Amino acid sequence: MAQITLIEAVTQALAYEMKHDPSVVVLGEDVGVNGGVFRATQGLQEKFGAERVIDTPLDETTIAGLTVGLAAQGMRPVAEAQFEGFIYPMMEHIACHAARLRTRTRGRMSCPAVFRAPWGGGIRAPEHHSEANEHLFTNIPGLRVVLPSSPGRAYGLLLAAIRDPDPVMFFEPKRIYRQYKEEVADDGEALPLDVCFVLRDGSDVTLVTWGAQVKETLEAADALAEQGISAEVIDVATLTPLDFDTIHESVRKTGRCVIVHEAPRTAGFGAEIAARLADEALYDLLAPVERVTGYDTHIPLYRLEMKYLPSVERIVAAVKRTLAAS
Repeated sequence: MAQITLIEAVTQALAYEMKHDPSVVVLGEDVGVNGGVFRATQGLQEKFGAERVIDTPLDETTIAGLTVGLAAQGMRPVAEAQFEGFIYPMMEHIACHAARLRTRTRGRMSCPAVFRAPWGGGIRAPEHHSEANEHLFTNIPGLRVVLPSSPGRAYGLLLAAIRDPDPVMFFEPKRIYRQYKEEVADDGEALPLDVCFVLRDGSDVTLVTWGAQVKETLEAADALAEQGISAEVIDVATLTPLDFDTIHESVRKTGRCVIVHEAPRTAGFGAEIAARLADEALYDLLAPVERVTGYDTHIPLYRLEMKYLPSVERIVAAVKRTLAAS
């Protein structure tokens, strides 16, 4: 079992599925000869050929339309948007066609496509290369929205996404692409979609997060433990459909919840989780739900971007507010 980074886990999952399923194709800007802007597809064109690892024009609209067409005709395309901030031209085909194909055809057709995109800030890039806009897709019926937070979850969830019969938005937190390694078996074992992962048990507060923020949230839980505060950490992983039962079960135990995400605060997906807690878990809460998020502005240039992103200090302060409130 090899120690690999998150970006290597993505490459490994793509290679495994391409080897075992000839209907899987990869397409996008520079994914072939160059192996992708972050090298997520490095070596795949040499191994599987230019007909299955396709370098496209610099045209996200065409990439998305081609992906829907391929999926509708029995292929399993995996399309890459070089950065999540470049995904906006793809929205027409994703929202109006990929997400609706099964419903529109009364189940006669489906769209087994994956739309991959490097996601989030923290790599000293301009704001258009640092978007965290997952919430735009959680409001579109017919889409799954997946955000892995570790090499193991990236490998297992990408396998599951490619095998899914319906379209999946697969957002990869690029800040942790090469930040650390963990042991991942290249055995083709998929992880379940639509399931939250409880990464740490606790009794005083529930910390709910996803993507790159899992790292800071776990570090905050360690800092809180040193102060005698027991935090349960949940990695949502699949935002839609949401495994709310796991979150509710945790809040029923702890009585408090802090939601952490890097997208802007207003209408971020954390607001949906908070609303559902108010609807379905109000009498389990001992304090108001707290949110630690990005701000309602574009992510700043690199001198200030780490002040925009949720930090361990902000998470710890939010936990202490929930404890004080109760």
